[in-house]
Formats: sequence, structure tokens, C-alpha cells
Amino acid sequence: MPRLGVVAGAVGLLALVSLFVGVGDVTPVDLARAVVGGDSAERHDLLLLLVSRVPRTIAIILAGAGMAIAGQIMQLLSRNRFVEPSTAGTVESAAIGILAVTVLAPGAPVIVKMIVATCTALAGTALFLRILRYVPLRSVLVVPLVGLMLGGIINAVTTFFAYRLDLLQSLNVWMTGDFSGVLRGRYELLWLTFALTVLAFVVADRFTVAGMGQDFVTTLGMNYRAVLALGLSIVSMVTAVVVVTVGAIPFLGLVVPNLVALIFGDNLRRTAPWVALGGAGFVLVCDLVGRTVRYPYEVPIGVVVGVVGSALFLVMLLRRDARVA
Repeated sequence: MPRLGVVAGAVGLLALVSLFVGVGDVTPVDLARAVVGGDSAERHDLLLLLVSRVPRTIAIILAGAGMAIAGQIMQLLSRNRFVEPSTAGTVESAAIGILAVTVLAPGAPVIVKMIVATCTALAGTALFLRILRYVPLRSVLVVPLVGLMLGGIINAVTTFFAYRLDLLQSLNVWMTGDFSGVLRGRYELLWLTFALTVLAFVVADRFTVAGMGQDFVTTLGMNYRAVLALGLSIVSMVTAVVVVTVGAIPFLGLVVPNLVALIFGDNLRRTAPWVALGGAGFVLVCDLVGRTVRYPYEVPIGVVVGVVGSALFLVMLLRRDARVA
């Protein structure tokens, strides 16, 4: 069984590699010379590192860890391993908020877009859980399909209005996960996901208990609705912040928690550090692939994670279906 320190070191190594991968040729030697007073080219390399590469790597780590934890919380609250923000209509609901602000207040700051997207994401996630109450067959496979259908309906409505208002291209830019535009001063909102991840760890035991069902939680004297509201709020805020800052990263919150659960189980307090590191490492690897597979061009992270994540999602569904059969 791997040690947490070893995994953290591996993620740190990936982050270090990320700093020196890109069109601009930056090497540790050039940076060392720039620190002690090099020529203009070496100082330019240092500026490139501080303004672009470091913010990008930090954004990747924060977004990856936050979305992975959000997916794990959703799986506990819905009691289904195949639920996460991109399979429950949460991401699509956040897109409605972004479109609404773009239409009604195009000059609004990013924080306003985040707040509105959080509210719509929260409403969409709550609607998903409400619909599940009326689903007669709570099959493991039916639940994510309900979420995908709900997300498809919400996305169709959003696309219709974006098309009629000639904002479809703008909406696609917002929703395509891409770290190439991350610069210093344009990613700091993602630190909120770090705070929310810490909060999720603090109340991890409550989420773990909530995953055992409302009756069990009530027997222990806990307020199930309060725990549910807190969990949905964390998931919605993390999703909104990531979508507003770097775009949608599909299937991340599904793949990583499931892989960690195979080894460590479902106790959130125990698995949260592993899930956070796994999410960060997974996005770092996918980002490096996207930056090198068509070098010097870059494949958006949403495309790479979507291809890998959807393939793993399909494998998980088929394996579960085979066991049921």
C-alpha cells in the first residue's frame, strides 16, 4: 500500500516538471542565473515563471484537488459511486448562472459570476437529489443516467438561449476546461477551493455518517438536512469557482474517488488527503499530456480529462454491470 508522503512527493515532482514544460524555453540554470543578476533573456525567463508557469501549476493543483473532493462528497450524499458534478447536472447548472450574468450584467466582475453560478449550481444539484426521491428503482446505474439526462436538458436550454442571444461561442469558451489562460491575478479565486477542501475535511465524519442514510443519521441525533445543505454548498461553490476560473473538468470527481475507495474504503476523513492528492496528480498528468502531445500547440485540459475520464467511467459501469449480471 502506498504511503501518503510518497504520493505527495510524486505530485510535487509532477508540479516541478509542469513549471518547465511549455513553448517558452525555461531551464533551472537560466533561472539560477536570473536570480543572481543575469541578462535580459534570463530575467524574462524568471518573469515567465512567476507570471505564468507558477500560477498555472497552482491552479491545476487547486482545481484538481477541489473537484475530486467535491465528487467524493456527492457520492457519499447520493450514496452512489457514479455521481459527481458532471454527472448530476451541477456543471450545466453553473453554466446557466454564467450565461445569466453575461446577458444581464456583462461588465460584472468575476466574483459576481462565481456567486450566481454557485446559486444555480446549488439549485441544479438540489433538483437532481429531489428527482432521485421519485425514481422507483434506485439502481447503481440508473442514478448517474438520471443525472446525465438532467444535465443534458439543462445544457440544451442553456445552449438554446446562448444561440438566440449570439453568445454560444462565449459560453463554449467559459465551459471548456483550459489552463492556458491562467496568469497571475486571474487564478487567485481558486484558493477558495482550498478553503472549502479544508472545511470538507473538518466535517468529514458528518459526511461519512450522512452517506449511511437519513434514518441512521437521525438515530444518531444529527440534523440530516443541515449536513446535506453543507455538502451541497461545498460542491456547488467548488464547481462554480473552477468553472468560472478555468472551465469545466468532466469526470474528475468520479474517477479519482472511486480509485481511492478501492484501496482505502469510504471514510472521508481517511481518504480525503488521498483523493485531493490523486485529483491534483491526475490533472497534472493530463495537463502535461495536453501540452506535449501536439507540441507546440496545446490540447485543452477539459478534452484530455474528458477522454480519459469517460473511458474509465465506461469501464466502471461495465464492470459493475458484469458483477450484477
